Amino acid sequence: MSVKLLALLLVAFSVNALSARAEQGADAGAVFISGLQPDRRPADAPVITEFNRDPGWYRQALKGITPPYSNSLRFLDDQGAWYTPFNHPNASGRYDIRGLYPATNY
Repeated sequence: MSVKLLALLLVAFSVNALSARAEQGADAGAVFISGLQPDRRPADAPVITEFNRDPGWYRQALKGITPPYSNSLRFLDDQGAWYTPFNHPNASGRYDIRGLYPATNY
């Protein structure tokens, strides 16, 4: 690709980006930038008001753990909608102590 063509593409891209930014007009100052106030969420951010721990949720969280369940797992009764590794498979292979992945030969 020639230098002239590259320069032309760069100018065209820059003009396009600037015109798109100009079209935003007054809203340009109201754009939320993540990380500037990490202790606050945007006012219009979604809020979970109710979290339903149905039997399927418990089944997934306790998958690979055999009854009787330890009292240390009672934290699941208070678990909200935030991330917990008990709901999601983590490392696979020989590190998969709960058997959440299909068995493989190691």
